[in-house]
Formats: sequence, structure tokens, C-alpha cells
Amino acid sequence: MSFNKFYQEIAQNRLNHWLDVLPAQLTQWKKEHLHGEFAQWQKTLAALPKTTPSVINISDGVSVGKKEDISEGEYKRLENLLKKFKPWRKGPYHIHGLHIDTEWRSDFKWDRLKEHISPLKNKYVLDIGCGSGYHLWRMRGEGAKFVVGIDPTQLFFTQFNAIQHFVNDSKVNLLPLGVEQLPELHAFDTVFAMGVLYHRRSPIDFIYQLKAQLVKGGELVLETLVVDGDDNTILVPGERYAKMRNVWFLPSCDAMCAWLSRCGFKNIRIVNTDITALDEQRKTDWIDTESLADFLDPNDSSKTIEGYPAPKRAIFIANS
Repeated sequence: MSFNKFYQEIAQNRLNHWLDVLPAQLTQWKKEHLHGEFAQWQKTLAALPKTTPSVINISDGVSVGKKEDISEGEYKRLENLLKKFKPWRKGPYHIHGLHIDTEWRSDFKWDRLKEHISPLKNKYVLDIGCGSGYHLWRMRGEGAKFVVGIDPTQLFFTQFNAIQHFVNDSKVNLLPLGVEQLPELHAFDTVFAMGVLYHRRSPIDFIYQLKAQLVKGGELVLETLVVDGDDNTILVPGERYAKMRNVWFLPSCDAMCAWLSRCGFKNIRIVNTDITALDEQRKTDWIDTESLADFLDPNDSSKTIEGYPAPKRAIFIANS
């Protein structure tokens, strides 16, 4: 639970001005969260076996070690401990032969966008709302110099640290913060915000917050739920959308481009639109909850259970 290594890292790089506010924020976070279920997760993390992986691959996925690197007893212990962190949403991960078959095939999304983004080699990268951090590893695998993810969810923070236990890369970090806690850093070459905008009550404020993290001319990669329509089309769901309570705004692609332009972004382009498929988001032994099939109308998969258009996602790239 110490963030000292992160402080030491950024003290020597272009993020050093973050130290003006960050230690106080994380000290306060620890005071508020070191109890209950989170405290138990920390004990489980401490019980993970210490291993020496024969291979670490974060270029073609996230795979650490081989099953032969550990004993059968350690393998069973590893599986038992990691399943205590269910539900695993984003992945997949392979740890010493153990397949963490997450709800989302996040590698599908990565494959859709990686050919469209600027090369990440030697870049400073921020991923806002990064979940358990699957894409952080893929960004580092593309050669990013320093990768930071933020996500306030305690379980995601714990899951990231479980993977970090085996990868052990100080250039990849996840901080348990929300975007509203970020100062205007203007320090990252690339900022990713994937699957977050529709959870924000004020999407325009959110876009400005993203812009405030980028260097001049930096690249934003934004993925969000969209609906069909013109530049004035925005769906504001009722209490739930696909059984989610916290969905506020689903713009059309044209409306999203207009928002980005209004916030001062340039060179805006839509690089992908895709209907979320049942093989990309599904129930597995690692989640124990409902998934996409349960969120759709059983008689018409083109609609959510509430009657809205089924989830359709688009990826936008723009420059500050």
C-alpha cells in the first residue's frame, strides 16, 4: 500500500509537479479505505506466492511465467487466491498457466484501436478509468516509457496489484483516484478514456479534464457508447441502460465529434464503430454475475432489456 516508489519515479520525470498534491490525496485515500473487505484483499495479496517467471509477455497479451515455473501446490494456491478477487471484468490474463478468463475480452478492443493510434514508444501515457489495468500492460508492451492508470474502484486497484506482483514493472502504475482529483498536469503524450464518458454527469467538463492532462498537440483516444443519429442526437436513458444505473449521455458519433471540437480538440476522427458482441462480453467462471446476454432483450438482441438500442461503441482520436 506504499506509493513511495511511484513518488520516487515521478520525482525524476516530467510528472514531478504532481507531487504538489498527490501525496496528500493518497494519504487521505488510505485513511478512508484501509478497512473491511479491502483490508482482507490486502491480506490475500500478501499471500500470493513469490515466483520467478521464466517469461513475461505484454506485447501479444498479458502472460507471465509458465505452469512449469511453479509447483502443483503453488498453482492451486494461486488459483484459489486470485478467485478471491472476483469479479474479474477486464483481461484476459495468463499467470503461470492459469487463465483468468475475464468477463470482457479487452484484447479485442486493443486490436481494434492499436493500428490507429500514434506509436506509444517512449511516450508518457495516462489511462483514465482503467479498471484493473489490462490496457496499461498493453501500452507498456507497445514501448510506452511511463504508464499511469487511474480508477477509484478498490477491487480494480487490488486486481492490478495482483498482476503487478508477478510482472513487477515500476513504469506501470495504477492510482486509486477519480479524474476529478487530477490537477491540470499537461504532461502526457497520449490520454486514453475508454468506457468512461457515459458514466459522467457532465461530459463536457470531462472532456476538458482529459484535455488538461495532455501536452500541446498530444493525442486523446476516447471510446464510448454511441447511438445512431445526427449531430443533435443524444440519448439520455431513464433510470437504467442495459441494467446499469450510472449511464447519463449516449451521443451520436457526429455529436461526439461536435463536443470534442467545442472543447478545442483538432484533427478529430472516428476510427472504429462496433456493436458489442456476445463473445466480447460474457459470463465466465471468474465473474459470478450477469453479463451482456442478460442485459439484452431476450426476443430482440438489437435492444437492451429496457428497449434502448443495444450497446454500440465508437473510438475517437483527436489532438489537443
